[in-house]
Amino acid sequence: MHSFLKGEFDRQRDGFELIASENYVSTSVLEALGSIGTNKYSEGMVGKRYYGGNEWIDKIEGLAASRAKKLFGVDHANVQPYSGSPANQAVYFALLNHGDKVMGLNLFFGGHLTHGWKINFSGKYFDSVQYKTGTDGLLDYDALEKQVKEERPKLLFCGATAYPRLYDYKRMGEIAHAVDAYFVADIAHEAGLIAGKAIPSPAGHADVITTTTHKTLRGPRGAMIMCNGEPSNPLKPLPKDADPRKNLPTLIDRAIFPGLQGGPHNHTTAAIGVALGEALRPEFQQYAKQIIRNAKSLSETLIDEGFELVSGGTDNHLMLIDLTNKGVTGQEAEDALGLANITVNKNTVPWDKRTPYDPSGIRIGTPALTTRGFKESEMKQVGILISSTIRNIKDKEKIEGIKKSVMELCEEFPLYPDLSY
Repeated sequence: MHSFLKGEFDRQRDGFELIASENYVSTSVLEALGSIGTNKYSEGMVGKRYYGGNEWIDKIEGLAASRAKKLFGVDHANVQPYSGSPANQAVYFALLNHGDKVMGLNLFFGGHLTHGWKINFSGKYFDSVQYKTGTDGLLDYDALEKQVKEERPKLLFCGATAYPRLYDYKRMGEIAHAVDAYFVADIAHEAGLIAGKAIPSPAGHADVITTTTHKTLRGPRGAMIMCNGEPSNPLKPLPKDADPRKNLPTLIDRAIFPGLQGGPHNHTTAAIGVALGEALRPEFQQYAKQIIRNAKSLSETLIDEGFELVSGGTDNHLMLIDLTNKGVTGQEAEDALGLANITVNKNTVPWDKRTPYDPSGIRIGTPALTTRGFKESEMKQVGILISSTIRNIKDKEKIEGIKKSVMELCEEFPLYPDLSY
């Protein structure tokens, strides 16, 4: 196991991490994640536990939640979800009944499995209707409004895994509320950019906000659910005549426990709290803005190199590249770039004619390399090295030379210099 971890450390250190949903946490987050918090059972909520001995865990979880509330401008934050998919599952459990209608962005158009995809629990146990982007890769809010009025879902999801533009949260909230639907904003990808005040927030427009903590937020692999209102005792059911919209915190807390989860992962909660503390510092805002500057620099370089970007560019941390004009599939590109120590993931593009297992595109993002210290000039080099790899995709000798260039650039921006295996 030690040798495997060393191999993973070497892989991260010696290559470009361009998967848009990945990042590098601080050593402080690593220390909290590997802490003695893992030894404690803490079923329940702060001040309302089933086990004794939780006085310090209550302080840990309370601090993490208070930092989340301050950072995102909400009244309530539950920091116990194990990850992003369980967080979204908890929202369904809290707000819907089996078979209720939900709407989310189609997976092949950048959406997420838990937003109603047919083979996911959200598509199997709920009546799921999916919306799509236009042929330009952009959301058409007029078309969405028409579809929502026709379908009248009980919940409208916003959020994606591969959408390179900003969302009109205000418009989506108005569309959902016009048919008395809940509007849930899944900001898993954008959370760090929102926390860093680099892009708009859904707070005040969405009924519920869900997010992972390990992408642009640069925390451990965990999740949070946020909303407004004051919770009552989550261990007691609400009265039957209670208005659910006025009791969202209680419904969310009860969905997490005792609804879906047992004891929270306290070491992860502590690490989330550390990451949120880092995100409250002024330098995090500079980091968030640099992610976007780097994404624009990389996207412009790739366009100059003849690549076709879905929607023509990016407003956030990621971009989706349609490789059709290069005569290369997403799987072929992922494999070749991997040989050059450039890690990306294959991805469908809107209206893709290929399968998701070998699609027409790749998805790339800039959070991790920005954490390492890359700026606009380095991102241009990254774009050129990507282009060189695709251009010489069958030439292993040239790809080996590109790999050497990648490793040399990585040496200028050392990763965890004080950590060794």
